[in-house]
Amino acid sequence: MLWRWYRYSLSIKVNYESEAQKLKDKIKTGEEQEHKKRCFIYSFNLMDIKTRMYIAVGTSFRSEKEAYNYAIQMAKEQEININSMRLDRYYSNQSDETFLNNTLGKMTLYLIPKSNATIEGTWEWKRMLHDFAKDTTGYLEEYFQRNQSESGIAEDKKRVGWKLGQKRHDRVETANFLTTVWHNLYWLG
Repeated sequence: MLWRWYRYSLSIKVNYESEAQKLKDKIKTGEEQEHKKRCFIYSFNLMDIKTRMYIAVGTSFRSEKEAYNYAIQMAKEQEININSMRLDRYYSNQSDETFLNNTLGKMTLYLIPKSNATIEGTWEWKRMLHDFAKDTTGYLEEYFQRNQSESGIAEDKKRVGWKLGQKRHDRVETANFLTTVWHNLYWLG
């Protein structure tokens, strides 16, 4: 079955920076440390901007990039046709543009180039940089549609909370996938 979607966005479900800051603050204030093991689970979802439904999900205990790769692989296996994608600055480099176009086919990417970006690379990369420089306001309007994925994450946190009550990898993936299904069921109505 071939899914036809038009616009996609990307979301990341963990905010490890704020958790790390809390740990640093505890150390500074001299609060007693718990000997509790903390584990971050990285989740990466692809969202259809028009319907606000998730179409692919990836989960990893190791890194955000691995979760990203799993989500892209799921979209490829489901033969989802993606026309455009908006990605976080972490993925704003030529190798990610090449990877996405080779894996999922040609698409329009909306990325904020890093400060060390060059014009070397594929024509798609050069076209994206040209569009960014030529009509920055219009380009940013398209790019910031990814905020819908951020609000989708906030919805999920309100519904099911920050924590997954599972420890085993397979159960964590199942729980995260069920959060995705739960999100989609809300948007079907």
